[in-house]
Amino acid sequence: MNRWITRANKRVSFGGATVLLIVVALMGQLLGFFRNRLVSTNFTQVDPGSTDAFFAAFQIPDFFFLTIAAGALGVAFVPVLADRLHKGDHKQMWEITSSLLNLLGLVMAGVGILMFIFARTLLQHVAPDLAPAQLEQAIRIMRLISLNPLLFTLSGILTSVQQAFGRFFFYAIAPLFYNMAIILSVYVFKHHIGVVGLGAGALVGALLQLFIASLGLWGLGFRYGFKINFRSKDFSQVIHALPARSIDQGIDSINSIVETNRANLLGHGAVSYYNFATTLQNVPVMLFGTAIATAAFPRLAERLAQNRPDLFHSDFFRILRLMIWIAMPVVVVSFFARGYLARLLFGDVAPEVALIFGYLTAAIFFRIVYSIVSRYFYAQKDTKTPLFVSLFAIGLNIVLVFNLARPSSYGIAGLALAQSMTSAMEVALLFLIMFFRDRALLNRKFWASVGRIVSVTGFSIVTAYIAVSMLPLQITDRGFITLGFKLGAIATATIAMHVGMSLLFGLDEPRPVLRKVTQLILRPLRIEY
Repeated sequence: MNRWITRANKRVSFGGATVLLIVVALMGQLLGFFRNRLVSTNFTQVDPGSTDAFFAAFQIPDFFFLTIAAGALGVAFVPVLADRLHKGDHKQMWEITSSLLNLLGLVMAGVGILMFIFARTLLQHVAPDLAPAQLEQAIRIMRLISLNPLLFTLSGILTSVQQAFGRFFFYAIAPLFYNMAIILSVYVFKHHIGVVGLGAGALVGALLQLFIASLGLWGLGFRYGFKINFRSKDFSQVIHALPARSIDQGIDSINSIVETNRANLLGHGAVSYYNFATTLQNVPVMLFGTAIATAAFPRLAERLAQNRPDLFHSDFFRILRLMIWIAMPVVVVSFFARGYLARLLFGDVAPEVALIFGYLTAAIFFRIVYSIVSRYFYAQKDTKTPLFVSLFAIGLNIVLVFNLARPSSYGIAGLALAQSMTSAMEVALLFLIMFFRDRALLNRKFWASVGRIVSVTGFSIVTAYIAVSMLPLQITDRGFITLGFKLGAIATATIAMHVGMSLLFGLDEPRPVLRKVTQLILRPLRIEY
């Protein structure tokens, strides 16, 4: 057992980390879809309002986690750890880590107690139109998961340390256990406490996630201390970076709360339909946005710690182009195959989910690009610029939501349309700031590459349109084999065209991807010793 943990904890290369994170993220998303399919089949189709209670119960805990703790995890913490690691100062690393564990642990424990006590009051503001029975269910769920933000915070700090060391295995697999616990809870509690059992599953899942995350510290020589060293300059640097990043994360959570509130006013089951669609949207964002950006971020921070801005620019430029190249066919397949995806994953509620998801496909592209563009600023320990842009974005989104998400306008689809428009504006503003700060970064070569990628995407669009026309979605299409075959054929044809035309246009992006795929087929993932 010890030998296996030691091997899993070896440092991996950027390419290896990227493949690992994408593969495990795919497994996580498949588990997430299976979880949502079970929730949809066992609860939503029977009583759409019951899962409205489930989704509403998570809004406040998620808000507190993102606002208070998530800002210190990763983007505010890893660059400081990278500086210490580059200097070989492990003692200071453990002091900073222990201080952060102690401070945020105390804060999140207090928050958990307050959420447990005031669950009813908080939920009455988040989802005021929940029926009395659903409100009681939501209260019970929220009290069950009131300590989850604390558990996620501890897990996040431990995995951030591992990322700084180039370790990604336990960081990647820990969230899988969270989804598996919720899936198991459907079978265990369905006939006893119903949808409330999903809250019990989420609590057990958070405990399992923390346990798995802690295994990643094996072999690092971590030394925990009980004090909070406010005198440490490095710890103060993390704390000073925390408010801007925390507010930035909190803004996204506020946005989610506003969307839940508006969806709750648009009819029975609207909250569930919108959450299912956003879950579908998050799959490619997690796979190709968050996974690649997470693997790249420690490397970018390390380049700056080495005082090598030239290598930082080179790496960032290459990764940004790669993510744009990957995002294009993903968006094309998502838009044209939205009906197939929704029916395959969500069954009888597919028409509502597909409608909403169609408007969210544009947001997929911008969220993927945002994943790496935001880290351009975070690697330089600049958390304020993304914050100011996000403040503008949330204001714009709220205005759009209240105008577009009305029964007389786009209804529930208006929430998705507003999100896509806001995501586009957010990325455009960050690009503009990058251009004025560093004109050499987004140079003619970059824009020429983007132009060729857009040209290639035109062929991908035509291919997807033809594939959908040849394999139309019939009203009688049901089951994994029928829907899976059509979806797979559409996706394969579109992606094959994208890769083939990219090679024909002389793009560099497909070559490392094809090389890595070939390596995976011919031999297992290599681990650096």
